Amino acid sequence: MYYIREFPVHFVLGTRDLGDLKSMVEPKELVPQPETAIALSSLRGGILGIKAGMTQVYSKEGDKIPVTVIDLQQNVITQIKTKEKEGYSAVQVGVLPKKVQRATKPEKGHFKKAGFPGFYCVREFRIESGAESKDKLQEGVKLAASFVKEGELVDVTGESKGKGFQGGMKRYNMAGGFKTHGASVCHRSLGSIGNRADPGKCFKNKKMPGHMGSERVTAHNLKVVSIDLQNAVMLLKGSVPGSKNSIVIIRKAIKGVV
Repeated sequence: MYYIREFPVHFVLGTRDLGDLKSMVEPKELVPQPETAIALSSLRGGILGIKAGMTQVYSKEGDKIPVTVIDLQQNVITQIKTKEKEGYSAVQVGVLPKKVQRATKPEKGHFKKAGFPGFYCVREFRIESGAESKDKLQEGVKLAASFVKEGELVDVTGESKGKGFQGGMKRYNMAGGFKTHGASVCHRSLGSIGNRADPGKCFKNKKMPGHMGSERVTAHNLKVVSIDLQNAVMLLKGSVPGSKNSIVIIRKAIKGVV
């Protein structure tokens, strides 16, 4: 995980008003989106960002809103995939460009059209067939987050925090054993995990202790509290999967609120 921008301490601890966002982040440390950036409007859209951390803002009514700060790095289109050639239509997007000495020869050849030696993170976004000519998509074009507006809902996908090897009570919220009445060294045990001689085995997919976290998780219907394309910052209401400085994928909400 790589994170280029550093936020001031008072910004991470909390802000009092959305209007203070620009003044609290030093402009010299920002990576502004170029004017030539376009939005990936086909299907659900999409853009990559970095989870910078959480803070809080206040609405006009005085309500305190917990928000996650997303650092919208420069998203560069590295490849256009068509249905005729690859069998499906998509755009390959890269963020966090590498230095020349850090990129391998295959990476330099693959990302040559985009004008970069390589990227630390590369993802794909599906698009409609023929959208590459309609939206003027080509290698080297920068993507912007203008496909969503303030107040709209988005889905954020990231890798959850790794918890290591955990027991059944933490992993699956099991009740555990008795705490009194002679119970000894079985307070956090699972209990019965199978039957008797028939079938004489433990069935597959039985919930048991094991590795927890480090999974692909999507948080649905997160509200866009604020978005600043010039300073490449987005504020989303609530928490976002993953640890600080991790890569997240932002798309339009597919379910919506009933």
